[in-house]
Amino acid sequence: MSADAAQVLARCDELALISARPDAIERVHLSPEHRAANDLVAGWMRQAGLTPRQDAAGNVCGRREGARPGLPALLLGSHLDTVPDAGRYDGMLGVVLAVAVAERLGERAAELPFALEVVGFSDEEGTRFGKALLGSSALAGVWEPSWWELRDAAGTTLREAFTAFGLDPDAVGEAARRPEELVGYLEAHIEQGPVLEAADASLGYVTTIAGARRFIVTVRGEARHAGGTPYPRRRDALVGAAQMISRIEELVRDSDCIATVGRIEVRPGAVNVIPGEAELTLDLRAGTDAERDAMWQTLHGELERIATARGLSLEVVGTHTAPAAPTADWLRQAVVSGIAATGDHAPLGLWSRAGHDAMVVSQVTDIGMLFVRCFDGISHHPGEDVREVDVARALEAFEAAVLAVADALDDGDSAVEEVAQ
Repeated sequence: MSADAAQVLARCDELALISARPDAIERVHLSPEHRAANDLVAGWMRQAGLTPRQDAAGNVCGRREGARPGLPALLLGSHLDTVPDAGRYDGMLGVVLAVAVAERLGERAAELPFALEVVGFSDEEGTRFGKALLGSSALAGVWEPSWWELRDAAGTTLREAFTAFGLDPDAVGEAARRPEELVGYLEAHIEQGPVLEAADASLGYVTTIAGARRFIVTVRGEARHAGGTPYPRRRDALVGAAQMISRIEELVRDSDCIATVGRIEVRPGAVNVIPGEAELTLDLRAGTDAERDAMWQTLHGELERIATARGLSLEVVGTHTAPAAPTADWLRQAVVSGIAATGDHAPLGLWSRAGHDAMVVSQVTDIGMLFVRCFDGISHHPGEDVREVDVARALEAFEAAVLAVADALDDGDSAVEEVAQ
């Protein structure tokens, strides 16, 4: 088992060498590095007994037939793209674990009541074009035509990048999977948080993926001379925005939600001018849409109160809404059963504060997720790290979860049968 885990870690190291930067890991959508990663993973898929292909959206996919050709597939996977200056396990570990599971199953895969498929999604992070989850959106059949005009930092449109990569933009719909083609989707991923480490647990199961809303909040006051304007006459947009940011943290930190102000811009931005306008971003997440939306109502009311008290105006524009994505009970139980195979019979259930490809795939099939402990909860940073013992347990649990899905289908669970049909 440790040899298999060592191979998984070695393959993550090998993928980490495919980077646009010599000093850091950076691999973005539709780049030469994207192609090289697909080619490398396709080779591992072939070695694992899967038949690899690249789909119409640039996702690398591999399939092995089950007990008879043409059965619906159980899909395993994660993403191969990265943020700038990335770690080597976010996304990559899930893909490599999925390939390793297929290889460990070997000839047993031909006896499964479903086909086994592995996918390495082409774009989850949205680093290049500013739109996340492009690869899984294509697979789930929720591609938006407006995305074709998205541009990267060099001005290249998504449509132009597709063409340059050798893909046909007009054929992107061919990447879409129909519900009747899939049994479900299982994703293994580093936790990207400190809960498992604090509990001294290698693995956990995901209950739901956060429902997120994002806003641009603009606070407007009056730009005036910094020396000549007394305090009673000031309408300082930045001071008002600062009070709002502090109040957001106060209200959210003791709740089951999480909020982040990630950027603030001030205009006119001169050292001797009272700020007339401050624009900030707000990212709000919770385990359920109801919790998230209730918190937003509270926050919005408080922002308006602060603005009014300071003689400021407030404008709020919603820029993103993603519904929470609960894992399916039967796949959640399969993951719990998988973790039990490692000796942990009371695993932690966690709601994922980060977004994942699974949340989009949930629009076409049931989902389940396995979390793997990572050092200090660090992610999106070169300091990402995992322990070999945790990877070994993740591999054992992931394989056992696949077999638990097969048992659920063989046992004739009516709800599962309905999904499979």
